[in-house]
Amino acid sequence: MNTENLKTFIALSKYKNFTKTAEMLFVAQSTVTNRIAELEKELGRRLFERERKNLCLTNEGICFLDYAKRIVELETLAVEKINSGDRYKSKINIGSTNTIYDCHLKSRLKSFALSNPDTALKITIAHSNSLIEMINDGAVDLAFTFIECNKKDIQCLPFCNDEMALVTDAQNTEFSDGIKPENLSDINYLYCNFTFQGIGEYIRELFPKHHRFSIEIDRSANIIPYLHNTDSYSFLPKELVKAEIENGALAEIPLIDFEIPQVRSFVVYSKKSKPIIERICNLT
Repeated sequence: MNTENLKTFIALSKYKNFTKTAEMLFVAQSTVTNRIAELEKELGRRLFERERKNLCLTNEGICFLDYAKRIVELETLAVEKINSGDRYKSKINIGSTNTIYDCHLKSRLKSFALSNPDTALKITIAHSNSLIEMINDGAVDLAFTFIECNKKDIQCLPFCNDEMALVTDAQNTEFSDGIKPENLSDINYLYCNFTFQGIGEYIRELFPKHHRFSIEIDRSANIIPYLHNTDSYSFLPKELVKAEIENGALAEIPLIDFEIPQVRSFVVYSKKSKPIIERICNLT
């Protein structure tokens, strides 16, 4: 299976436009069309269909997309390994969700890299389900996820429990003594749709049905700049905003008569990767 065709399929599924895909891949539009036609002929299934002016994946295309991404990733890993030379004695492939990386791994992996210059690190950011698939495929050696995995030949250890904190700019003192659930709909709340363990949906249900948030975003770290010098609020992992609370930039609002469940995370790895876990045991 031609990986250039797979890469074109992945790009077209993202941009949903032949012209845009051709521009991003620096090829002619006819090349994109031909590659997709070749791939569909090889698979014996249509991968895209047009709905009026829109291009969308068929059910078969949706099913095939994850596999295509994994095939391309495995090829990349194989080429890297063959061409790694003698510069590094070893390489560790680490996968993590955005939130775990931002809260716990960023500074730790930097310290590990500085103290282990003979080890190359490759860090992949993805959703928990995708990370579990990467573990199964051998695309990553260990993954930090919000999903507990107990499959055969897969090890899973608790990593940490994170508390959620309602935070706002430190100069905003309106609810400095605490806030009740019924007051939430009156504040300028910035919503992050946390996909892990139902936390995003739990928070949404604290607000009236069909409540309109002034900002919705899918990565918690990206909310922080919108909190500075405003009267806005947001629930964020406490570890993520710990430094900003300590330096007086943000303030935590006490919760009255309700609480947000803690978020559990795990480190998942194949049994053959146990020596790697032991090498970076300070991460766990």
